[in-house]
Amino acid sequence: MTKRSAYYHVTDGEWIQVPKRGYKEQCCDCGLVHRLNFKVDEKGNIHIQTFRDPRATNGARKNFHFTKDN
Repeated sequence: MTKRSAYYHVTDGEWIQVPKRGYKEQCCDCGLVHRLNFKVDEKGNIHIQTFRDPRATNGARKNFHFTKDN
């Protein structure tokens, strides 16, 4: 039995509401987790700040099985 990820699985093209700080995103192909911060400036432009989250990545990859490239 595999452990279910604690991260919400977004489908391609799906719009989701996220918090302005501390949002985490995990890649389904490699398990890499990013922490994202969002802000909207006075002109309404959205800015995204991204950081790799090594601790969350290690936890996510614990049961992750990579396949060998051909």
